[in-house]
Amino acid sequence: MTRLKFGLILLVVSASLHAESLGDLFQKTKAQVKGGQWAEALKTLDALDAEASKPGNESYRRQLGGPTAFYRGVCEANLGRTDEARASFQAFLAETPSASIDPSMYSKQAVAAFEQARRSGGEAAAPPAIPSGGPSLFQKYQEFRPPPNAADPPDAQWADGPVQWIITADEKRRWAALTSDDERAEFVEKFWEARNPHPGSADNTFRTGFERRAAFADVYFNQDERKRGSLTDRGMVFVLLGPPTWGGRRPIRNGEDTSEAAGMSTVTNGDIAAAQSSAQRLSPNNRITSGQAAAIADRMSGPGTQAAESNNNYREVWHYRKELLPKNVGYLQVDVVFVTKHGYGVNILQRDTATLQTLDAAKKKPADEARAVPPLPAAPNPGG
Repeated sequence: MTRLKFGLILLVVSASLHAESLGDLFQKTKAQVKGGQWAEALKTLDALDAEASKPGNESYRRQLGGPTAFYRGVCEANLGRTDEARASFQAFLAETPSASIDPSMYSKQAVAAFEQARRSGGEAAAPPAIPSGGPSLFQKYQEFRPPPNAADPPDAQWADGPVQWIITADEKRRWAALTSDDERAEFVEKFWEARNPHPGSADNTFRTGFERRAAFADVYFNQDERKRGSLTDRGMVFVLLGPPTWGGRRPIRNGEDTSEAAGMSTVTNGDIAAAQSSAQRLSPNNRITSGQAAAIADRMSGPGTQAAESNNNYREVWHYRKELLPKNVGYLQVDVVFVTKHGYGVNILQRDTATLQTLDAAKKKPADEARAVPPLPAAPNPGG
């Protein structure tokens, strides 16, 4: 074996060990926190921070920042280090502003420090909007490096993970009847192979894409410590549809219809539809292409027409243009709306017809896409 080849093997093994140690340290931290080993957990967190700071681990360091700050705050609060705990929780809330702490799971000291951190940072602050000037959600996803072994293991809880968004009723019944790990592992392999765009190929792009989107959602769409990001409403949409063309947020004002899907734009979908219809009437053949319609939507509702943000009640909208929609969804654009409102919930999906049809089409196996949903009219033509 040449020295070069041997060096490459060592490099691969070293990278693998680094990745594994990060995961092991994080799981060890969680176990120690659960067991009330506060001082030991802080030592493990220090080791985790040291490992994450090594060259090549920048992506993992960003992903671990929020969760490790939370667990550090819990430990510090239980050790009586209130000021340090409050600072740690503030760091956590800076990344996940809408998160809450469960009083039934954590001590009074931890809950008190958490609430102090929330008040000092601005009570009921809204989560950060999808940036319009900086990296978009799409760019964040392109840069995202999923942690090693991000896929859920084929254990008894597998069907309760993000795969619940695509598993069929029949598959779920068969899964519930399995009793051994070997049976479950075989079922999972057959489950993904049934969705392989190229049956028999080792490169199952449907599976790898799904698992990557689920890992991204777990990092960016957490709303509280008890629920995975991929199991929230935003996580479900992202797992099924991927990143939107662009997204944003606008406040919900007094008297405003909360079902209106307008995103951060100062114009409504009705304004956009009217402009598209006008363009149709003025065109020589009384028709416009999907690209022309999308250009009108972008011009009228893109990042250049943003409204001020609210820290209380707001609507977040992800705009999906036709090229990002599943096959046979005939809309030129689908606006997926999430509403946050006191007494209503945080980032609750608004289940309008277009959104539900689009999500249903995305749940289909690649082989079934051709018959996922019937084509829909692209846009009304008042002059027709």
